[in-house]
Amino acid sequence: MASKSLKLVPPTATAEAPVVAAAAELYDLGRGPESTAQRVKRLQAEARMLAREEAERLDRGMMDMAALAAEIVAGGEVYPAGVRELASRLAADLPQKAQGLRSLISRSF
Repeated sequence: MASKSLKLVPPTATAEAPVVAAAAELYDLGRGPESTAQRVKRLQAEARMLAREEAERLDRGMMDMAALAAEIVAGGEVYPAGVRELASRLAADLPQKAQGLRSLISRSF
């Protein structure tokens, strides 16, 4: 028996049924329909994963800001005294805050 190859056909729009790409749904035919409880658990897991990614992004941003602040401090007299003072406090404080954030992330997620 010869096997047939399947071809992907792009959806077509008609006046009666326009194609809306955002409304398209994907189904895993191997698992069958997803119950409401399963969907809720899956969506909650996705939300936790996204929250963790955002918290980790905040951590990286804080460390980047601390590095930039340290560069300003190292710039010396080029920067006004108020800017250097603020950068000095940020360079000292942000790594500690980021460490606390990392600790919270590891305990919470």
